[in-house]
Amino acid sequence: MKLPIMDGNVKKGQMELPPQFSEPVNPGIIKRAVMALQANRRQPYGASPEAGKRQSAKISRRRRNYKGSYGIGISRVPRKTMSRRGRRFIWAGAFAPGTVGGRRAHPPKAEKIWAKKINKKENRKAIRSAMAATLDVQVVAGRGHRAPEGYPFAITSSIESLKKTREVISALLSMGFAGELERTRERKIRSGKGKKRGRKYIIKKGLLLVVSKKCDLAKSARNIRGIDVVEVDKVNAELLAPGAAPGRIAVFTELAIERLEKEKLFM
Repeated sequence: MKLPIMDGNVKKGQMELPPQFSEPVNPGIIKRAVMALQANRRQPYGASPEAGKRQSAKISRRRRNYKGSYGIGISRVPRKTMSRRGRRFIWAGAFAPGTVGGRRAHPPKAEKIWAKKINKKENRKAIRSAMAATLDVQVVAGRGHRAPEGYPFAITSSIESLKKTREVISALLSMGFAGELERTRERKIRSGKGKKRGRKYIIKKGLLLVVSKKCDLAKSARNIRGIDVVEVDKVNAELLAPGAAPGRIAVFTELAIERLEKEKLFM
């Protein structure tokens, strides 16, 4: 398959795509790779082993133990002694899961292992499959992206040297990404308690720019909402298929595709 090379809205030529883009789209294997990335990034958490167990709460059930609860007509809940008068005790339930301030029945445990493994060949296959999905206009539109006319295409590597955000926006508008930039400009207030925890807004995923090396574009484009810039050798399944849904709109630079073929990345 040949891909046109665009410089703004001007076609500069075309180039043959490497075999990485000819992999059949397999949503199942893409989901496995994305889930492994998300699981390995997750931080273990859990309750303190001593939570709810920091007091002595025990009552004898024996008949002749004056400190026991035999014959008083109360349930067999562990209790702590609050006060006493002779052989009459004032108790408060403690320690058990059903009591105020007691332990939890099945708390999250910090020793739980969240990490998931995936074979190297399987992960590479998932990346190739997700890369192939970025070239399918129907799959891209199915994710809600607004692809410009003539998509898919590659772009000249001159975009990698842009140092100003306004220059990047101007370049993207000239390539026809006005609709996509408008779509990602909207943001939604998250429902639930997450908005109290530093993630008030949900931002839509937009264009993915794949470059050949570390460049100025990574800094100049990071303030554009929804856009990600990544070096071609650091591409992963989650960047190409956020939420394990293949078909993110993506544009590769000319040098990035050449490096992909020359170094045989993900093969």
